[in-house]
Amino acid sequence: MIPPDTPNRAALPMSRPEALFFSAPLWASAFRPFYLLGALYLPLLVTLWASALLGGWPSPSPAMPLWLWHGHEMIFGFSIAIIAGIVLTALPSWAGTDEIHGRGLALLAALWLAGRIAFLALPGLSAQLVALADLLLLPTLFLLVAPGLLRASNPLYLLLLPILAALFCANLVFHAGVLSADYRLAATGLRAAVYTIVVLYVLKGGVLTPIFTGNALREKGRGDQAPFRMELDVAAVAVVILLATLDLAHAPAPWTGTAALACLAIHTWRVARWKGWRLPDVPLVLVMHLGFAWLLAAFALKAASAFTGVVPESAWVHAFTLGSLGMMMLGLMTRVSLRHTGRPLGLPPPMLIACTLVFAAALVRLAVTFHHPGHWAVMIAATMWTAAFVIYLFLFGAILLRPSLPRGRAT
Repeated sequence: MIPPDTPNRAALPMSRPEALFFSAPLWASAFRPFYLLGALYLPLLVTLWASALLGGWPSPSPAMPLWLWHGHEMIFGFSIAIIAGIVLTALPSWAGTDEIHGRGLALLAALWLAGRIAFLALPGLSAQLVALADLLLLPTLFLLVAPGLLRASNPLYLLLLPILAALFCANLVFHAGVLSADYRLAATGLRAAVYTIVVLYVLKGGVLTPIFTGNALREKGRGDQAPFRMELDVAAVAVVILLATLDLAHAPAPWTGTAALACLAIHTWRVARWKGWRLPDVPLVLVMHLGFAWLLAAFALKAASAFTGVVPESAWVHAFTLGSLGMMMLGLMTRVSLRHTGRPLGLPPPMLIACTLVFAAALVRLAVTFHHPGHWAVMIAATMWTAAFVIYLFLFGAILLRPSLPRGRAT
């Protein structure tokens, strides 16, 4: 059973206005503020970036190239907000840790917001102050979750700690590059962050997807969950780490290409065992499998880029970030928002449109990567991708601010 997402109001004495504020539904569970902040921030981020790209608005990033500013905020701004909401909401149910809510959750949200305000105020702030404001969230998150993870009965959940540390180091490398005007170093920081998110994706998605698939298969009478094979799961993570190490170290192309092919082979085997093709009529599960399909495409594109030089290097990054990560985030945001507010599971029709938009946006962005038709095509992809999360905001924004309904049955 998932515990009710109600805060512990007796933790520390507070004044009445303070108690009322921190006991509001918004601070009951991490998915509420972080999904809301991420979905609100994305349209603003994309609008500022698109306006500057098309020359209709000054660049928000005089201290760095626009593409670096955009890449950082898509990863450490938008994506980290959604990932934090997913992970922090899952830990109490899956790892048995205490829920982070109330003042602790408000602190994390405030630190995330401070980083975003700093990046938006770049013309008026020093790069050192922006870096300080942006770097505070991840170590604070680490300190808040570490005690509970150290007490967890399953030591595998401790893997979250090096992932958080790696994300912080990647962000530190990014800011070191910006401060020294070494934009290649800054880009390496962003690339390291993408690989770290891939590892988290493989770990967390590789647990949730087969479990939810197994539940749906049993409900539909179409089979059972594929048993976990530890050696396969370890290999799936290990080959991604190997690829990341070779790529970040600028190893010879045949080495990185071979590692990417190994990723493709092992992850294809892993995903095929889950039998997601048997559930085309269960959209909340199907969208997770489509996310993994995009991950396989990303590995294939990375290998093709390394071996042929014909495929642009950025193709695999867009396949993962827009396609794989976008599909999984949208699917889990919907599932978590429904389940943890007491609503029955099922993909609302507008969210089906949103998922279709994310899938189409990834296809368009890949086409742009290969054919370079102009900024207008990039804007089409960005608009579709952003519109998907705006649809989520319209459907769930008010729900995130309201108390949960009495818990019903959900699978």
